[in-house]
Amino acid sequence: MIVDLHNHTKLCNHAEGEVSEYIQKAIECNIKYFGFSEHAPMNFDEKYRMSFEQMQEYETTILEAKERYKESIEILLGYEVDYLKGYMDERVLKADVDFLIGSVHFIDEWGFDNPEFIGNYKEQDIDEIWQKYFDAIEEMASSRLFDIVGHLDLIKIFKFLPKKDINEIAKNALLAIKEADMSIEINVAGFRKPIGEAYPSMSLLREIKKLDIPITFASDAHKPEQVGLFSDKALKMAKDAGYEECVFYKNRKKEFIKI
Repeated sequence: MIVDLHNHTKLCNHAEGEVSEYIQKAIECNIKYFGFSEHAPMNFDEKYRMSFEQMQEYETTILEAKERYKESIEILLGYEVDYLKGYMDERVLKADVDFLIGSVHFIDEWGFDNPEFIGNYKEQDIDEIWQKYFDAIEEMASSRLFDIVGHLDLIKIFKFLPKKDINEIAKNALLAIKEADMSIEINVAGFRKPIGEAYPSMSLLREIKKLDIPITFASDAHKPEQVGLFSDKALKMAKDAGYEECVFYKNRKKEFIKI
């Protein structure tokens, strides 16, 4: 991957390794544009994210690394923001960063991708769960607050799959993403999860290409050794879907580069 915009630091309390270790790994992988997008603070599910008091520390650390490594790689600063009504904060939404990733990790405050709460899948209709998830993605896109859609079909993480056609369930969400002029990441973290495939699926990626929605790439690394993993698979997916370029962001503006 020449671009990798979704990576974490130990400030989120569920990642490990130093910022410099992530960057060194990215340089080894010939990544040209490498983004940190730590889980943004909010007054919900606090143990899996930085605090508001740590925002300045995070931003300063990444900007210092950007300067230190500028001859070898371009470091970009972002946040991964949970789209959860009532909890998003202007301090994050108006932060001076290169990009914001909008992600859905909660359905009605249920952390559906957290193994602690996996039992909730058996208490609800799976088609309804999937529809609620993509309704939230649609709302997130329609808010026009974010640049990149994080792990588009994360709801598949534990292999609880719907009976209905997934492309049909996701249709309105994709149209909203197109209308909002957002990009969608090919996020390889799914290869490390029970589903065993990237987010989004190849089937959804083809629909994304039909709508001419730009893509970017994401290791979603929580350890330095995860940087660049499965990059060959991600690139093959992009090319098989018909993509010849991807996007990265500077100061919330898209820039395109050949893949």
